[in-house]
Amino acid sequence: MNIKKNDTVIVLSGKDKGVKGKVLVAMPAENKVIVEKVNVATCHTKPRKQGDVGGIVKRETPIRACKVALFCDKCGKGVRVGYKVADGKKTRICRKCGAEI
Repeated sequence: MNIKKNDTVIVLSGKDKGVKGKVLVAMPAENKVIVEKVNVATCHTKPRKQGDVGGIVKRETPIRACKVALFCDKCGKGVRVGYKVADGKKTRICRKCGAEI
């Protein structure tokens, strides 16, 4: 999976198509990511301890990593990822313009 935490991604399909957001959590074992303000679900919570307040909470739920693409600032759209090795370091690059992501 070529998407990591704190990457900027754009959603390719689904109800949130076209939305840009930052990756909060990447789950490579499950091939899923959690993106801020994308795939928001309302959860009804009960108070667990005395003094806690229950209610309706909105939280982001995971979506499949294949439904998002890395966002290139130079191109201004979602792009595929390539890799370049320089000085023993592997860096991710944009396949369209060659800019480092």
